[in-house]
Amino acid sequence: MATFKVGDKVVYPAHGVAEVVSIEKRDIGGDLQMFYMLKIMENGMRVMVPMTNVDQVGMREIVSSDEADKVFDVLKKREKMMESTTWNRRHREYMDKIKTGSVFEVAKVLRDLYVLKGDKELSFGERKMLDTARSLLVREISISKGITQEEVETKFRAIFRF
Repeated sequence: MATFKVGDKVVYPAHGVAEVVSIEKRDIGGDLQMFYMLKIMENGMRVMVPMTNVDQVGMREIVSSDEADKVFDVLKKREKMMESTTWNRRHREYMDKIKTGSVFEVAKVLRDLYVLKGDKELSFGERKMLDTARSLLVREISISKGITQEEVETKFRAIFRF
């Protein structure tokens, strides 16, 4: 089980990068439990994660700089998507990938949606998912690589040529 300390930056699946703002003991139904108190950096939302559930919810450290480089490799790969699948099925598959918290799965979602965007106009739901995947990756990669979010966006633009 991963352990974190106050001030650590972590990834909380589907919400992105968060900061551990405190570690607190709470009485839950007569049972004392320890919680990580997180602040989601994107929107300031507060999340309580029981220390015993860290692995179960997928909370993890920020990827290393080398792993961040591998994310760019994933984005550059042009794999054939399942064109015949309905948007509902793709949406479910994309959400499942985002919820894993894996930076590589989120990168696949971003890549697939950018490829799709090159072929057709994205629906509102597709654009929203593309924005979600992009913002999750941009913040984590910028922290991992020690570069600005704008620099990450510039790298994305170079890969997807937009």
